[in-house]
Amino acid sequence: MSELLKNVDARTKLAGTNKLEILMFTLGMDSVSDRRETFGVNVFKVREVMRTPEITRAPDMPRAVEGMVSLRGTLVPVVDLAKYAGIRVTANPEIMIVTEFNGQMQGLLVEAVDTILRIDWSAMRVPPHLIAGKASGLVTAVTELADGKLVMMLDVEQFLAESAPTGDAGVYKSLGAKLPPGRTVLFADDSLVARTQITRTLDALGVAHIATANGLQAWQELSRVADSARAQGRSLRDDVQLVLTDVEMPEMDGYMLAKRIKADPRFKDMPVIMHSSLSGASNRQLGHSVGIDEYVSKFEPAKLAAAISSRLA
Repeated sequence: MSELLKNVDARTKLAGTNKLEILMFTLGMDSVSDRRETFGVNVFKVREVMRTPEITRAPDMPRAVEGMVSLRGTLVPVVDLAKYAGIRVTANPEIMIVTEFNGQMQGLLVEAVDTILRIDWSAMRVPPHLIAGKASGLVTAVTELADGKLVMMLDVEQFLAESAPTGDAGVYKSLGAKLPPGRTVLFADDSLVARTQITRTLDALGVAHIATANGLQAWQELSRVADSARAQGRSLRDDVQLVLTDVEMPEMDGYMLAKRIKADPRFKDMPVIMHSSLSGASNRQLGHSVGIDEYVSKFEPAKLAAAISSRLA
């Protein structure tokens, strides 16, 4: 399995090309549908893959958390992904995928890993409602392989969002003073959890917003607003003052969206903030290489509010 992750760091060269690599895995035979589905996670988030080690059980853990393991001195929570996704399987998971995002590590228990697939984000589609409802709504994108097999990307960030203390309304009330009226942010994120938190942050700041579910939708909406403003003899900045984008999104990722915005004369001086759980230094460098103005980690409303306020004040 170590061969699967060999030279993962070299994959950073995919940024700005609208491509990604996903590690495919299975959770087991679903006892309800009698099917074994294939899921995927972005290789950027994967630290290693191993046989499931001995897990130390702990009381009062979030749902589906089996306990903790110690990896080279670091305590890592372990999530049974099938339980978390509401999929009933009969066999115990034998493999653990160690992921890291937003500076935190998690162990995800799965049945088996398959292979690493390189694909264009344009081939990853927003899932239809029937598929989006699978796995407790964790499916954010889906693609079809040459053999007809469907691979579903899971929103593994949702676990981190649920365990982070951002659901408390008091967190948003303490974000600071509202900004003057007339500010609008266009944002793109394929995660419903992330979109909800972004919306609450902007509402707390008194900022209007245009929400989109991926980079392509954001590009189309920004272009529409720009064309409408030009037809009325106004500046685009009268209608939208900032773009906020996730990195991982179907159809068009955040790197490609930022690259397009910065290369288009219509959007001259439009600030772009990248808002992602890919919080490593290399990801920040990749964001700045395509022209973003700032990089903010997800699920930290105070930092997001500060970044937005500094650009819109």
